[in-house]
Amino acid sequence: MIDEDDRKAFAAATRDVRPAKPSDRMAVTSRRPAARATLSRAAAAEVLRESLEGPGPVLSGDEVAFRRPGVTETVFRRLKRGRFSIEDECDLHGLTQTEARAALKAFVIECCERELGCVRIIHGKGARSGPDGPVLKQLVHRCLARWDEVLAFASAQLRHGGSGAVYVLLRRR
Repeated sequence: MIDEDDRKAFAAATRDVRPAKPSDRMAVTSRRPAARATLSRAAAAEVLRESLEGPGPVLSGDEVAFRRPGVTETVFRRLKRGRFSIEDECDLHGLTQTEARAALKAFVIECCERELGCVRIIHGKGARSGPDGPVLKQLVHRCLARWDEVLAFASAQLRHGGSGAVYVLLRRR
């Protein structure tokens, strides 16, 4: 509530204030620009492709890391530092993409059935993969990120293969 003294003070302060004359007002002459799409068709298609296929290409030497919601930062940090006991491993060197995908899936399913917690997958660094980057590394990254059995994964420590391998934390049944 405004008391009478404040009301009088306000009236005294604004006594000389007058509305602006119509001639002093600025006329709006232009309209707001028409809305434009921020993504081109190609960019929209790329966003759709990435959402369906997972993350884009992984370059040789790049470290990868992924965790699902619910995996604490402490657990994820321990995984990245190689602090979990590696209970089994799968080496995909020399396999084609089709063979590697099948071997990877079979390995993950078997490890889940055996109720293993942490495993290592060796995919190689892709030094001889050509301009498209490390083929198996990209495949492993995409597959692991899609499978619900995988809680988290991260590039291995140098002593365990560095960027040519990943530690994988599996969901226990």
